[in-house]
Amino acid sequence: MKLGIKSKLTLGFAFLFAVILLIGGIGAFSIQQIGYESKEILKDNYESVIFCKSMMQALDGLENGIPDSRSAFERNLSKQEKNITEAGEKELTAEVRSGFQNISKQFSPAAESAIRQKLYQIIDINMQAIVRKNNLAQQTINKVLLYIGFIGGICFLILFTFILNFPGYIANPIKELTAGIKEIANKNYSERLHFKSSDEFGELAEAFNTMAQRLDSYENSNLARLMFEKKRIDTIINNMKDPIIGLNEKQIILFVNAEACKLLGLAEPELVSKYAPDVAVQNDLMRTLLKQEESVKPLKIFADNKESYFNRETLSVSGKNEQDGNPVKLGNVIILKNITKFQELDLAKTNFIATISHELKTPIASIKLSSKLLKDPRIGTLNSEQEELLGNIHDETERLLRITGELLDIAQVETGKIHLNFQEVKPEEIVSYAIESLHFQARQKGISLELSPSAESFPSIQADLEKTAWIMVNLLSNAIRYSPENGKVIITLSKKDKMLEFSGRDFGQGIETKYQDKVFDKFFRIPGSNTTGTGLGLAIAKEFITAEGGEIGVESEFGKGSRFFFSLPLNSRK
Repeated sequence: MKLGIKSKLTLGFAFLFAVILLIGGIGAFSIQQIGYESKEILKDNYESVIFCKSMMQALDGLENGIPDSRSAFERNLSKQEKNITEAGEKELTAEVRSGFQNISKQFSPAAESAIRQKLYQIIDINMQAIVRKNNLAQQTINKVLLYIGFIGGICFLILFTFILNFPGYIANPIKELTAGIKEIANKNYSERLHFKSSDEFGELAEAFNTMAQRLDSYENSNLARLMFEKKRIDTIINNMKDPIIGLNEKQIILFVNAEACKLLGLAEPELVSKYAPDVAVQNDLMRTLLKQEESVKPLKIFADNKESYFNRETLSVSGKNEQDGNPVKLGNVIILKNITKFQELDLAKTNFIATISHELKTPIASIKLSSKLLKDPRIGTLNSEQEELLGNIHDETERLLRITGELLDIAQVETGKIHLNFQEVKPEEIVSYAIESLHFQARQKGISLELSPSAESFPSIQADLEKTAWIMVNLLSNAIRYSPENGKVIITLSKKDKMLEFSGRDFGQGIETKYQDKVFDKFFRIPGSNTTGTGLGLAIAKEFITAEGGEIGVESEFGKGSRFFFSLPLNSRK
């Protein structure tokens, strides 16, 4: 018959209750027995002593002539006759009765003395009986104490053993179960519980072992599959031509492929499982790759015995927290894309454009000079049609010169050959030059150029006067071009921290949001616009401003106009 934990607990507490009842019952019985013996002593002997003393006092009363003494003696004698318990006490009491009857007829001192003697004998018999019974009661008490001590000692040993072992019977399996669960949580699926009991703990151990065995089997099957998938992913990563570096959220390097090892100049064991910032201390390329900001310019890295160009792309890997479902960052993957061939092609294109533009400037200048000579009356007079054709030739020549100039500027920008002449420049010089240059163009459309506030109230800046003035002219020229007839363009200067911002606002059609990020791209022109141009002006302006340490941007709302602005550092000596 199997006993469950509940039954065993019930039996254990029932045993404790039985022991308490046993000790309590023995104690109660012993106390009752002692009380009974004490009561018998009082009833049997002590009362006889009291009766005899009362009769002696009655005899004294008879002798002195006290009226109630005879009835008092009779009353106590009757009680004594009913309380005879010891041997010889009955005969002495009968003799007292006989003597009392004699002195009742005729009082005699000798008869009284005989009665007193008999009473003393009765008292002596009872006193001896009291001493004897007291000794017996004391022996009974000693026996009771011995029995209680013996039984209490046995019960104490049993209870002490029970207290030591029974809690362990409950707690030890729970402790082993807790340790086993911790081992399972640490993925030690070989852990097993060994309970010899056949109760709920035994069933629990059996269920735990079954669970651990199944988890072990599942883990081994998953581990094999995961190892297979990991090897396949490692093979794919290693066969990729782009260098790849994987980092966890703590910037520990998880994986690198062969191309990345080649670029870094380190073997895979020197990288995997290492803290990336520690590697970056001794490796410049790793230090560059760990920078948070994304660089627009390609990285120049010496690889394959030549300088190669790479674009860095950082992919942030995130997942969901298992507890609350919130997104959590898992790490980053850095990918370097080799763009050396494209960079070489782009450089060749840039050199080609620069060469062609430079070569075109000479014949275009000759055409411009020839058209100017044709207008000279000394060469000959021209009719109206010839003058119109000559005017078209002059305009197209100016347009070709502007295009070739922009192409040469963009070629300088792309080859990194921008030559800047930094100097202390007053803001009014830039604004005045731009307004004067565009005065005629603005007057033709009835556009008013408004400056607010005055540029003279602002401190000087460190910039290239010629290129900055060209940028201001370019921005205001676009504003005039896109403004409606008889409109206005507002020129504003404002100081922001350590920068001075120049801006030009028009009230034309504006730029749609989807095109605002592209207006500074090379050769980009807003679809549907009727203006002519190469689409290089804003791209060149951005490169010039960036090279001067400034920023350029646009704010526009379609249908309400646009505001183009650029900012340059203030003169640090001011």
